[in-house]
Amino acid sequence: MLLRLWLCVMMSIFGGVIALAEEAPQADALTSHIPRIRVDSSGLISVGYSKRKHILEIEFANGAVYRYLNVPPSVHRDLMAAESKARYYDQNIKRNYQSRRVRPRVKDRPTN
Repeated sequence: MLLRLWLCVMMSIFGGVIALAEEAPQADALTSHIPRIRVDSSGLISVGYSKRKHILEIEFANGAVYRYLNVPPSVHRDLMAAESKARYYDQNIKRNYQSRRVRPRVKDRPTN
C-alpha cells in the first residue's frame, strides 16, 4: 500500500516535470529574424538569406523552417532563379549544408 502511494506520488511529480519539459522551448532553439519572401514552389513557402552571415532560411510547405549555415550567395541566387525551387533544394542544399530547425517568431506563433 505504501509502495503504491509512493509510486503515485513519484509519477505525478515526474509526470509534471515531463509535461513542463515538453512545453518549454529548447534552450538552443533559434528564433528567426531573417526576412523571408514567398516563392512559387510546391514544397517551399518562403526563402530568406543573410548576405552578411551567409545564412539561408527556408520555410517548407509542412510549416517547418530550417536555417542552413555557410551558404554562398551564389547558391541563394541560383535557388531563387531555379524553375523548380524544390528540386534545386533537393539537389544542391539538402544534406550539403549544416542545418538547424528554427522556431517561429513570437508574433507568428499560433495563440491558444
